[in-house]
Amino acid sequence: MDYYKLGQRIRKYRRAQKLSQEHLAEAVGISVTHMSHIETGNTKLSLAVFVSIAEALQVQTDELLYDHRAPRTITTNEIVKTLEESTPQQLRILEEIIKATKTALEKHWEP
Repeated sequence: MDYYKLGQRIRKYRRAQKLSQEHLAEAVGISVTHMSHIETGNTKLSLAVFVSIAEALQVQTDELLYDHRAPRTITTNEIVKTLEESTPQQLRILEEIIKATKTALEKHWEP
């Protein structure tokens, strides 16, 4: 486990939400010094603290553990939220739009 990278991801999400170390530490129930050491990778954190940080930041634990998972997880979460808020008729239309878009992408787009 690379605690420095983990700490940097925690810092990235904290800053994106415009939270201070003090505010996040208070929400998690740890000292500001401990939060600072977590973000700089100078200390290991317990599973309980790790989960509390993820909950306080409202992110999936995978987003904190893995660099490559974060963008996809954020996008997936937003799509799921949109679908959950849709009516049955809207869901049918969205399904058709998604299928048509995917077909067009497969036909015309080369990564």
